[in-house]
Amino acid sequence: MTQALTDLGQHISAKLGGTITGVTVAFGELTVTCAAADIIAVLTFLRDDPACRFDYFIDLSGADYPERALRFDVVYHLVDPYRARRIRVKVQAGLDSDVPTITTVYPGANWYEREVFDLYGVVFAGHPDLRRILTDYGFSGHPLRKDFPLTGHVEVRYDDELKRVVYEPVKLAQEFRQFDYLSPWEGSDYVLPGDEKAKS
Repeated sequence: MTQALTDLGQHISAKLGGTITGVTVAFGELTVTCAAADIIAVLTFLRDDPACRFDYFIDLSGADYPERALRFDVVYHLVDPYRARRIRVKVQAGLDSDVPTITTVYPGANWYEREVFDLYGVVFAGHPDLRRILTDYGFSGHPLRKDFPLTGHVEVRYDDELKRVVYEPVKLAQEFRQFDYLSPWEGSDYVLPGDEKAKS
């Protein structure tokens, strides 16, 4: 199987030339990387080329690597149902760069792109209806970014006196607990809270 995926990767690289920036086979899966501007051409080729025939779109997801200049990965998963093969295509995007929408190639990517926009803030240029899909309309920020605060910005509750839902800034009743991540099985060098009365 690994040799077949390697051959497929070489075929894709040969046909698309400089459009492909990387091809790897790891853990029995083929991953192709390209520039965000070339994603339409790459996916159209993968769908239409007789040796590929990846005409089944499965998934589109995001990942955040804040230490990089192009901090977001947008990852596409496709299936060739005729030969039972899968492929992963990755592009990178920054805070101020757009990724072209692939809804013209795979219309089923519509809501997936909305989800990545909502949770990471990646803008898909040319999307027919790019708006939030999982968070509330007035939501501030993108909750799957690594720099999103753990508590969020606002909290939502139902006010019995006003008889409606109200939004308020987050108020913490207590400080976040500080964890030292020591294994409780190995024991700590200090007395844990609640163990003061334990026999030594």
